Amino acid sequence: MTASTHGLRLRSGSHALRAGVELLSSMRFAIALLTVICIASVIGTVLKQNEPLSNYINQFGPFWAQVFLAASLDAVYSAWWFLLILAFLVVSTSLCIARNTPRILADLRSFKENIRVQGLRAFGLRAEAPLDGEAPEAAARRIGQQLAGGGWKVKLQHREGGPDNGWMVAARAGGANKWGYIAAHGAIVLICLGGLLDGDLIVRAQTWFNGKSVYHGGGLITDVPAQHRLAVSNPTFRGNVLVPEGGQSSVAILNQGSGVLLQELPFAIELKKFIVDYYSTGMPKLFASEVVLHDLATGESKEARIEVNHPASWKGVQIYQSSFDDGGSRVKLQAMPMTAGGRRFELEGNIGGSTALSDGQDKLTLEYTALRVINVENFAGMQGSGADVRRVDLQSHLGSAATAGKSRELRNIGPSIGYKLRDASGQAREFQNYMVPVAMDEDGPPVFLLGVREQPDQPFRYLRVPADEQGAMDGYLHLRDALADEGLRRQAVDRYVARVLDPARTEQVEQLRVSATRALGLFAGVERMKPVADGALQRSAGGWQAIAEFIDLQVPEAERERAGQVLVRVVNEVLFELLNLSRERAGQAPLPMDGKSQAWLTQAVLSLSDAHFYPAPMALMLTDFTQVQASVFQVARAPGRNVVYLGCALLIVGIFAMLYVRERRLWVWVAPAAGGGSSVVMALSSNRRNQDTDREFAHLCSRLLGRAEPTKDNEP
Repeated sequence: MTASTHGLRLRSGSHALRAGVELLSSMRFAIALLTVICIASVIGTVLKQNEPLSNYINQFGPFWAQVFLAASLDAVYSAWWFLLILAFLVVSTSLCIARNTPRILADLRSFKENIRVQGLRAFGLRAEAPLDGEAPEAAARRIGQQLAGGGWKVKLQHREGGPDNGWMVAARAGGANKWGYIAAHGAIVLICLGGLLDGDLIVRAQTWFNGKSVYHGGGLITDVPAQHRLAVSNPTFRGNVLVPEGGQSSVAILNQGSGVLLQELPFAIELKKFIVDYYSTGMPKLFASEVVLHDLATGESKEARIEVNHPASWKGVQIYQSSFDDGGSRVKLQAMPMTAGGRRFELEGNIGGSTALSDGQDKLTLEYTALRVINVENFAGMQGSGADVRRVDLQSHLGSAATAGKSRELRNIGPSIGYKLRDASGQAREFQNYMVPVAMDEDGPPVFLLGVREQPDQPFRYLRVPADEQGAMDGYLHLRDALADEGLRRQAVDRYVARVLDPARTEQVEQLRVSATRALGLFAGVERMKPVADGALQRSAGGWQAIAEFIDLQVPEAERERAGQVLVRVVNEVLFELLNLSRERAGQAPLPMDGKSQAWLTQAVLSLSDAHFYPAPMALMLTDFTQVQASVFQVARAPGRNVVYLGCALLIVGIFAMLYVRERRLWVWVAPAAGGGSSVVMALSSNRRNQDTDREFAHLCSRLLGRAEPTKDNEP
């Protein structure tokens, strides 16, 4: 039997109906559907699924993000068109099976023993030989028994009268090849049915016909109305459950693109302990959950340990360890003012919560987003590298701990707090500050890393504030406050001038005092040097940027390099005097002018310059925390899973049967010979002609006919 690409051909009905049934049941239509499903699966594999819309906008732009959303490419496997294609594929393949199975079964029962002798001589694999001293009936029965002993199914036919007087031995083997066709096509149907059962089709059907609707709001789970909740009896679902340590939950969240549905579980999951172990790179090596499952109907309890690839199962629901998260850790923060004159204050909150803040007229909302206890970074090549300490992109310095082809010096740089400051218009900036100072260079002081980014897809940029000898930020803040104090600036200039010039040189002393005062004022941001369109002067932001603007505007080009060197030296030396004045005011001993003090001052000066670009009035530093971890479980009731497993097994069997089992048919015609005995004509047909077929026929010739070599031609 040869498989046809055509479908069922109805003999009645309209032309459109007959054409539709023929197309739907045809092999070409099924192959086309399989091709579309393969392409969609590739898209679903390459494109991250079920991500927030902002992630697609950041990666692909607004236009393509809307295209992906309109075509449901962000959730391919639950898209309506994907499920519709699966349904059509089930129908099409089922019709193909229904059309071909009767013919396959009829072909398996048939031995085709009525073939003519002349037809045997037209086969490519044939042999003719005499059997001396053996009657036709005895020879036919002997050949039939030998074939049956070799695994062939045999049928004998006795023909009398006319020229065809003798015995036809018809045999067949390899019928599993045709069963493979049925198994492979049936496997496709089962796998698609399993996919439909375990997909969102049943869940969506409840939103279409059972009065359920997707929930688009926020708030507590207990406040969500009943029309957004699915019953415990729901036959299929797949959702996520977040359970903090010491807490429990009996509701799963099913993401539905534009919102969520809540799935009631027949039990509550209580997380007793969360266990996490890390590689040296800081990546999690093991995370597991010790849980207690409480049956809500009977009160029965069951203890279980859930790990990745080791799920628990109860009440027909599989519970997988998906990931882990913060369970509402308690954090204590201290607000460090980033502008002179600001006040420090302390506040407490929970990760996932928020606090209202006020910055004069501006109202801010502080959102606690993340507490990371372990932060492992690669410090290879940092020590003694001479890297520019003004660079604030931590990633460009530290890079990924998994960078290949480079030496690695992995170091845990301690806990960090992540938060957002959201203004009244809803715009937010994200911050990440480390709890303890980090030694970036063996020759420099440890620094506090204050990270900020405008967009989620951007890397953090870090302001590096040097820690004082007590490991705190106080020394830097005292210097910053002193820089904003006009009286202290004047005293620092006087000390500097008195140190470098003889007071008797009155004219030079006054010139240096004026130059140093102006340079320090530019650095502090209190001088007006930047021209605007109307000719007025606008106050510069301060820092080294203001010094550079002053040189560009006031110094001839030929003298700029020398003037820049002089001003940088003057500013640094005056700031050293200002540093000791700030320490005296804080009741601390002055610093000696040595290499260690100079390194600290260099970093502090760069931090003061870069602080003008810090986009927040305060930096919130982590002072204490109580970590509460949480497990994220994926819970699934998947009745189609066993159906898919059965389909996979059938597919494997069917593919192997079609590829590696050859269907063969053998005919042996035994007729009386003119001089006594018998004459034999034998022919072999196979659905796949290869060397194995030739060797098998040669073996049959030798075994049945006593002849070593058959006659071989190309089959017509």
